[in-house]
Amino acid sequence: MSEQQWTIERIRDALGNPALAQRFLGEINRAPAHQLLAVFARWERIAKDIIGAVERGRDIAAAQDRGEDPTADWTDATERILGDAERARTRGAA
Repeated sequence: MSEQQWTIERIRDALGNPALAQRFLGEINRAPAHQLLAVFARWERIAKDIIGAVERGRDIAAAQDRGEDPTADWTDATERILGDAERARTRGAA
């Protein structure tokens, strides 16, 4: 991907979802001057995350099309997450 400058228009387009883009535009338009950069930076990060997720999804689809298992080297964290959740429930019940 080329390193284009992030603009309000580019963020809006990267969000991809009209409702999300409208929410962004509403927030950026209502932000007080002293908060404008923080609002912009937050939405820039969201847009970058969305673009990254789309690219990863395309890579996974391409690997599957080639007959590869894109999840072969992923670490299964299910047991750790379930254990963490159980410990959190136990602490909350005490």
